[in-house]
Amino acid sequence: MALRKEHRIGRHATLLVLADDESEQQALINGLEWKWCSGKVGSMEAQKVVAAIETAAKQHGLIQNDVYREAHALYHTIMEALHGITRGQMQLGSILRTVGLRFAIVRGNPYESEAEGEWLAVALYGTIGAPVKGLEHETLGLGINHI
Repeated sequence: MALRKEHRIGRHATLLVLADDESEQQALINGLEWKWCSGKVGSMEAQKVVAAIETAAKQHGLIQNDVYREAHALYHTIMEALHGITRGQMQLGSILRTVGLRFAIVRGNPYESEAEGEWLAVALYGTIGAPVKGLEHETLGLGINHI
């Protein structure tokens, strides 16, 4: 089955994370029957980034706490997005890097057929660099996975 052009889940997650405020985010997702949330995280530890995104997803009902496959799908989606942020080197603090990120999580079906089921997208945008103010640069990562 084909992707619906207007339902590109990764594109929506990326636009949400780049949006300047919540009203702009609402306008981007308006009309779609998808769940979504956004937030911020900054850390020198990748596991704290993962934990912040997982916590937000649980608090906003994007994944069910007691359904392992949903948490597992989210984990792999986050890891894929982090690979984009860290250019494939998943280390942060141990090699003197820190991140300041905004994130957006979207859950929905991007396909024409409902039988394709739901998918997750995680977009990350912010800065990465040495733990010295002003010595960072922009970064963007995206992960998409089926549930």
